[in-house]
Amino acid sequence: MKLLLSLVMTIIVGFSPALVCGQTTAPQDQDDVVRFRSNEVQLDIVVKDKKGRPVKDLKAVDFEVFEDGVLQKVESFRFIAREAPAAKSSESKSTAATATTTPPPAKRSTPAITALVFDRLSPEARALARKAGLAYAQEGMVNGGFTGVFGIDQALRTFQTFTDDALLVKDAVEHATATAISSSGADAARVRANIERSANLDQQMATAMSGVAAAGAARDNAAASDAAAAGGQAMLTQQFVEMQTRMLEQYERLERDQEGHSTINSLLAVISPLQRLPGRKTIIFFSEGLKLPPSVQQKFPAVINAANRANVSIYSIDAAGLRIESGTAEAAREINSIAAERLAQQARSGDRVSSGPYMRSLERNEDLLRFDPRSGLGELSDQTGGFLINNTNDLVAGLRRIDDDMNGYYLLTYAPKNKDYDGSFRRISVKVGRGNVDIQSRQGYYAVESAGQLPLLDYEAPAIAAARNWKAGSTQNMIRSAALSYPMSGRDGLTLVIGEAPMGAFKFVNGENKTYQTDFSIVALVRDESEQIVQKLSQHYALTGATQDLEAARKGNVLFYKETTLPPGKYRVQVIAYDSLTNQANVSETPLEIFSTNETKPRLSSVAVLKRAERLTPGEQQTERPLRFGELLVYPSLGEKIDRNAAKQLAYFFTAWPGKGATKPLQVTLEILQNNRPVGKTSGELPPADERGQIKYASSFPLDKFSPGVFELRVTVSDGVNSATRSTTFSLGN
Repeated sequence: MKLLLSLVMTIIVGFSPALVCGQTTAPQDQDDVVRFRSNEVQLDIVVKDKKGRPVKDLKAVDFEVFEDGVLQKVESFRFIAREAPAAKSSESKSTAATATTTPPPAKRSTPAITALVFDRLSPEARALARKAGLAYAQEGMVNGGFTGVFGIDQALRTFQTFTDDALLVKDAVEHATATAISSSGADAARVRANIERSANLDQQMATAMSGVAAAGAARDNAAASDAAAAGGQAMLTQQFVEMQTRMLEQYERLERDQEGHSTINSLLAVISPLQRLPGRKTIIFFSEGLKLPPSVQQKFPAVINAANRANVSIYSIDAAGLRIESGTAEAAREINSIAAERLAQQARSGDRVSSGPYMRSLERNEDLLRFDPRSGLGELSDQTGGFLINNTNDLVAGLRRIDDDMNGYYLLTYAPKNKDYDGSFRRISVKVGRGNVDIQSRQGYYAVESAGQLPLLDYEAPAIAAARNWKAGSTQNMIRSAALSYPMSGRDGLTLVIGEAPMGAFKFVNGENKTYQTDFSIVALVRDESEQIVQKLSQHYALTGATQDLEAARKGNVLFYKETTLPPGKYRVQVIAYDSLTNQANVSETPLEIFSTNETKPRLSSVAVLKRAERLTPGEQQTERPLRFGELLVYPSLGEKIDRNAAKQLAYFFTAWPGKGATKPLQVTLEILQNNRPVGKTSGELPPADERGQIKYASSFPLDKFSPGVFELRVTVSDGVNSATRSTTFSLGN
């Protein structure tokens, strides 16, 4: 802080620190799936007979819905059918003739929405997926509806936004399946090849050592020298092979993590906007298997939950087609490779089982088992009311089955008997009073407050649920937070959300091999004036370290920092610290107002009372950050009481933007108020704006004339015609 104060006092000219003491966001939609205000859960159900034909004559009394094993009361029921735009056929006339005995199906109130999503595919899989996608555009779009085409590589690619034009969809499918993508599939083979080569080199070294021994016994120095040289060369080569193997393993691990995250994030990006649309939506996902390493696995349930909330059914298609060998064959090859490497390690007395490549390979083998299409893809479909099409080259037939599901389904709602929305996963099961039928429906939901179209991650659900039952003053408020408005050009509603909590407030447990572990999350919720959640930000912390560092870890703090953009309005920002090991939550709240901006008039950020500052490296100084001030990164106070005897002075920081075309310097007025009564005031002129058109400003004032209490710090900037004012509070103690 001394460094900060000395810097700001030297650059401020004409301002005395002495005091005279005396993306328009649309309104939040109601959740179409889990309505907490109306306490209603909506289910769409597909029923087929054993030949795969849809069953369309069931009535409400034929259905039983269970939530966590408890029978629920069905509140509403209807059958939804998609009507073809063509004239009635003889079959439709026959259906109409029987209307006296079976109620006619309800017309679809909205068109069908389908997203074709192509994951990373091999050339052979792309050919099968292309044929299926083109057939869907030709046959599946006959009955109307809108279709979008997307591709997943390092990021989500939109080949065609949602359209009812089949020709545009065909062109997009051609483009999506003709695009080569990156994949880590070849790395495993290279790793195995290196392990086999290493084993051969082991054999060469063993042969060479035997030759050295035999030559020594025969006193043949030349032969012994040649054998030793051959062994040394084999050993040197093996060291390089092992080094290359470790490099490939590390790269493959990082690439699998990246690919897994991009797939999960892309699916979430496709699902979330669909929540705004009523009715049943469909994603047809062409993939050769999901890569779900541990870092990705914890996010996988978020996709299922988001799809269920948005009423999106995911139909997964294993685009690899008819597989000659099972999906676990790759894992089997890895096991054999691991065993060979282990034997080689033992042979050369190089046991690295506990921490070396042996354990890393076992971890990778576990990932590969999850890569089996029947695992990740099957779970994705089963949990969202779709099904998996695999082990066939006739993908077109599979798409026709999907189209049958979209043409007719039952829609029912029920009000859950369990009123405690505690964030747990509620399992749903549906039974039909008719034998020999198959039922497809989503299998559950997280009982937690709706966050609109924002995807709900698995670790966020218990945190949000626990926060609903938290009461101010019930526990020590160990987390502090702030929400700062920063209306920079091009991002008028930029908002900084900051939270800080002591690590000692979370539970630590002993792990394996003399390590400690802790597991907690910080979730920020932005609520509008109607208490609807309009933005959600979070971070999951699953930390581990050596037991010897435990005490030092407890003494540290965790800093949560996120940026978001909000439209003008008044908000309440909740920052939740949730300890999953104790199921305890702590909440900090702060008000926030985002003003409408006009770039022809002065703009002003929130005013931050500063707690500390740290010097940035030369490289870090090149990156523009809202809280960067010259060579320093400043840290706002989060409401802590300030000891006026220890601090002596109070430092503050803000950023101002002159109106476009302004020629006169901005004037600044600083006021201190207590109980709405002025206790100090000063004014001056701000420095010129920098090359970005902004004025970052920091200063300080002495505290020795102030008595303990709560004060308001009010800053006003003016160009003589227009002005902008922001204020913050600070609390002084003895």
